[in-house]
Amino acid sequence: MLDVKLLREQTALVKKNLEKRNDPEKLKMLSEFLKYDRKWRDNLKKIEEIRHRRNVLTKEMAALNSDRRKAQRKSNKKQTGTKIAEVKSLRKKAKTLEEQAEKNRQQALNARMRIPNLLDKSVPVGRDDSGNVEVRRAGKKPKFGFRPRNHVEIAERLGLADFTRAAKTAGAGFYYLKNELVVLDYALQRFAMDFLTKRGFTLIEPPYMIRRKPYEGVTDLSDFELVTYKIESEDAYLIATSEHPMGAMLMDEVLESKHLPIKLCGVSPCFRKEIGTHGKYTKGLFRVHQFNKVEQFVFCRPEDSWRIHEELQKNSEELYKKLGLHFRVVNICTGDIGTLATKKYDIEVWMADSEFRESGSNSNCTDYQARRLNIRFREKKGAPPAGFVHTLNNTAIATSRIMIAILEQYQQKDGSVRIPKALQPYMGGLKAIKPRKK
Repeated sequence: MLDVKLLREQTALVKKNLEKRNDPEKLKMLSEFLKYDRKWRDNLKKIEEIRHRRNVLTKEMAALNSDRRKAQRKSNKKQTGTKIAEVKSLRKKAKTLEEQAEKNRQQALNARMRIPNLLDKSVPVGRDDSGNVEVRRAGKKPKFGFRPRNHVEIAERLGLADFTRAAKTAGAGFYYLKNELVVLDYALQRFAMDFLTKRGFTLIEPPYMIRRKPYEGVTDLSDFELVTYKIESEDAYLIATSEHPMGAMLMDEVLESKHLPIKLCGVSPCFRKEIGTHGKYTKGLFRVHQFNKVEQFVFCRPEDSWRIHEELQKNSEELYKKLGLHFRVVNICTGDIGTLATKKYDIEVWMADSEFRESGSNSNCTDYQARRLNIRFREKKGAPPAGFVHTLNNTAIATSRIMIAILEQYQQKDGSVRIPKALQPYMGGLKAIKPRKK
């Protein structure tokens, strides 16, 4: 979330930045925050005034009670009774104000947590995904001397997946992987893990469930209920990405500057409801409720986050290049970027219908998540906190979408699919997935 001081003192700047997002609801959250924050502070001022008045009355009653003059006793008793009545009235009024102040504080916090991060000036302005700007393309576009098939046709022809029985068993958006495609999934994970650990990333297998409080710290609350699966009768949710438990693992901690950056490589399944995807590409493995992913996540000093953002992007692109895939990088525009990021790149893989579709993203969240999670840093042991860390997350490889790219870009006229050279050592030397003999 944004710095409360920024919201109060530079409201015009925040409003101007939010207007780029083309989302009236976000502007409404700024107005809601300012309204309830003002009420909260007004109530705190009134409560403080009541406390001051009660202290004055207490001293006055003590003075009256200490007066031993016989002639004044009757008058003092009457005055004391009046003051006691006022103290009781003030106590009741203070309790009402305290309850209202807490309600206003919570309302202000809820609105504040829904105000998006400020966008970097390099983010292109656009109303929706049509405003995303292509940065570059890489890899050679496949040339086929035949009509290329989509990954669903390929997988079913080669006996690599069963979507029909998965729908019968678990519902739409699930799949059974079979034979070499299972091995390919694990090969991709190990390939990315080896690549990143050699670059100084610490390998993490996180919990697959997370409590609500830390989850609210790392996610966009407006999407929370739409995306996450809740465990009934438990304070537990299935993770949508390893980014979330990795981001939350240092919640409420103060890190020493000499240990930064902390670079993590998360490996986990991801669980997503994917509600609201009407009209989007949903075939086969592309938009599913469960998939595996290798994620880059970094905690760093504020001055290092832009350099690291580009480093993470370079890592992902190098993985794609080693796999020999044709892809492009796009700078996500103001109308399409999520709540958490100040800037985001997407990598989109080329698919057999000649369309590029998202396979991973790279976000610099600056101190937005860290404020929600209360993750700070200090210059040396024993020193006071110097500020909040910056967090970054990047999809190294979402295996389901990379498997789509391999099946569609490496398909052959005889129905087989070649295995990228970089993955062959992870697949027992297998060079191609061939049609099975009937």
